[in-house]
Amino acid sequence: MLAPESSTRQSIIDVDLEELARVSAELERKPAGAAVKWAWERFGTGVFIAASFQDTVLIDVAVKAVPEIEVVFLDTQYHFAETTWFVEQVRKRYDLNLTVMEPLVEPDDLWQIDQNECCAIRKVEPLARALAGKSGWITGLRRTEAATRAKAQIVHLDLGRGVVKINPLAPWGDLDVEGYTADNDLLIHPLKNRGYPSIGCWPCTRPVRDGEDPRAGRWSGSGKTECGLHGWPEQRSA
Repeated sequence: MLAPESSTRQSIIDVDLEELARVSAELERKPAGAAVKWAWERFGTGVFIAASFQDTVLIDVAVKAVPEIEVVFLDTQYHFAETTWFVEQVRKRYDLNLTVMEPLVEPDDLWQIDQNECCAIRKVEPLARALAGKSGWITGLRRTEAATRAKAQIVHLDLGRGVVKINPLAPWGDLDVEGYTADNDLLIHPLKNRGYPSIGCWPCTRPVRDGEDPRAGRWSGSGKTECGLHGWPEQRSA
């Protein structure tokens, strides 16, 4: 279920790894929008943004660079009501070319039994479908978010999925995000001011206490740190 579609692998067979490394190094010295423009010029409609909608920094950067770019939202069926509301507000503000991907299963209690498998079914598999026939995806991943993301490049080959992954905000710190949000009067997720610096599904996200890591509220107490979209350091069940 988690293997990328063969058509996706085929679509980037000619990608030059040296080119990607060179481009990534060059983009380290450029504004984030330059990475979006490069991806669009390189892949056109074969690239999209995968947005979690916990903030709108990536969307604002990307839409200013390429107004028509596709934005994909993975609707796990377990998002907070505030997130669902926020997605619609963002869509209206930017007149987004928005695609909503849903899981192939109905809501259940798997999140109580196997969180890794729940993420696989509700996030990783829908992303694989969104990537079918595509050449790349743009994410809001940042190096400072977690130790598992500390070495993220701006452009690299996602070997597991067989597509090019573009992380325009990889070099940004929290102050960069806060400054950009204020300077551009961006919409703010309603849970941000209620103790949720990192927002996932409601069953597996809690408010963060003073002094805790911003992602401490995600899968709290489980040892889990990633959903599988940006790496899977934990062992999944067979």
